[in-house]
Amino acid sequence: RTIQSGGQSRSYMIRVPPNYDKSHPYPLVFAFHWNGGTMNDIDGGGSSGYTWSYYGLREQADNSTNSKMIFVAAQGIGNGWANSGGRDLTLVDDLRKFIMDDLCVDTTRLFALGCSYGGGMSYAIACARPKLFRAVAVYSGAQLSGCDGGTLPIAYIGIHGISDGTCNISGGRSLRDKFVTNNGCTKPANVPEATSSTHVCYKYQGCKDGYPVEW
Repeated sequence: RTIQSGGQSRSYMIRVPPNYDKSHPYPLVFAFHWNGGTMNDIDGGGSSGYTWSYYGLREQADNSTNSKMIFVAAQGIGNGWANSGGRDLTLVDDLRKFIMDDLCVDTTRLFALGCSYGGGMSYAIACARPKLFRAVAVYSGAQLSGCDGGTLPIAYIGIHGISDGTCNISGGRSLRDKFVTNNGCTKPANVPEATSSTHVCYKYQGCKDGYPVEW
C-alpha cells in the first residue's frame, strides 16, 4: 500500500491477524528493515521465510491463542532510515493515525523493532515517541536516525554482537545506556559481556515500574 506523508508517496505493507475481530484491540508492531533491505524482506522473512517474518514475531503471534498482532513494515527512502528533517518519524505518525482510524488497535501496546539501520530508527522512536510506544527492540543498532527528545523512559531491549564490524558494539551500549538512565535503572560497574559465541543476557535492576531494560 501507499500513504501520502510529508509531501511524498511512501510504501508500506500491513499484516492483519488471521480471523481479525473488529471488536478486539490488537497490539501494533512497526518493524524496520536494515540498510539496503526492504519492507518485503521484513514481511517475507528473507531466505528464512515465514519463521523470520517480522523478526520472528509473526509466526509466534499467529500461533498464539491470545497475542495476535497487527504488523506494519514501511519502506525506507534509499533503503535506509536517515530520517532527514524527521520525515521517517512523520511517516510513523501518519501510519499510526491511519491504522488506528481503520483497525481496532490497543493504544497501550505499540512496539517498534529493527536491525542495524532499522535499529537506529527504532531508537529514534524511543527518543521521540516514548508516550505513544510501549517498548522498542534495537538489534545491532547505532545512532543513525537521530534522537529527538530522548529524556523520557520507554521499555527497551538491545541485542548486539561483540564482533559487529558495521555497527560497533560500543554504539549499541551507548544507546542502551541512555535508557538505563532514563528508566532509572541501577547501572552496575560491570555488566557481564560475552567473550565467545555464547550469548549473555542481562536484566538491569531498579528500573521504574513498567520500564525494564534488558541487554
